[in-house]
Amino acid sequence: MKNIKNSQKPSFFKKIFIKLSRKLGYEIIDQNNFEIVTSNKKINDNLSLLGHKSINLPLGEIKITRKVKALDIIIRTCTSVDMLTQNKSRLFEKEKIEYTIRTINSLLNSANDPELQNCKINFKVIDHESTDKFNKKYSLIKLDVSKFLDKIEKINERNEKVSNNQISNMANIHQSLIKAKECEDLIYFVEDDYLHKRDSIKEMIFTYERISSQLNNELILCPADYPYLYAKSELTQNFLGQKYHWRKVNETLCTFLTSKKIIEKYWEKYVSMCQKEHAPFEKPMHEIYEKELCISPIPSLAVHFTNVNSIFGLSPNVDWEKIWKENKF
Repeated sequence: MKNIKNSQKPSFFKKIFIKLSRKLGYEIIDQNNFEIVTSNKKINDNLSLLGHKSINLPLGEIKITRKVKALDIIIRTCTSVDMLTQNKSRLFEKEKIEYTIRTINSLLNSANDPELQNCKINFKVIDHESTDKFNKKYSLIKLDVSKFLDKIEKINERNEKVSNNQISNMANIHQSLIKAKECEDLIYFVEDDYLHKRDSIKEMIFTYERISSQLNNELILCPADYPYLYAKSELTQNFLGQKYHWRKVNETLCTFLTSKKIIEKYWEKYVSMCQKEHAPFEKPMHEIYEKELCISPIPSLAVHFTNVNSIFGLSPNVDWEKIWKENKF
């Protein structure tokens, strides 16, 4: 039987139509082969363009009015302390330095995405009493706790003595906030036991642009889908990000992404966490979320590697071992 070749070459008029559509800002989808002929992409490819447009089929295009200029990633490390408030072993039962190195490595890998080349991404590590077993692909800042001692109340909200480990943690957060004032746009504050998926940084930046452009407001993004968020029956709101679904949350821990504008607007609230140990510790941030939108992804973009039973740790429906192995240094 003779084979009949099906020519896929567009006709002269189709070429003219495609060029005209491009100039007018329209996208043409060929439903037969799942190709977007005006962009030379498949419909499952990333159709968005950082700083210009966010496209999600079949919902169409959102013009980006809130462009992300830069992202500063500030990582707080302390490998001399295994667990701040718990005494159980972490998943895989490794030394703390192993989780810290994999956290940094996961962030470096995630930020190394060609679609983020037009976004300035800077890394800063604020370290307290760790070893020197770090890759120097970032700015390393040694924390001097003594500079913050007189600003920290030694009795906490539960009328208990604040531990030395908590004091160093509060000093580290305070130092990271001071560094945030020097940043240009978005800041991602990260604790040293959060391993990230490869697409986490891209998803957060693209989603920030998309949703803040829709709402005409700044946001707070929490990258982890914590188990404790499912312990309460609460009303929420759903948002469509770049490739993930996001939901409104009222509580987070101290790993979050937001803008310099939010930090400056609520400076006293954020600094209050560094001056008094509240119950819960993050209570001042939760009060901010009563006024500003904070969202978290489903499924999770980052996993908090605590012990298996912690309600503040391992996110549900995520392959934890896969993320662990991917980020071996």
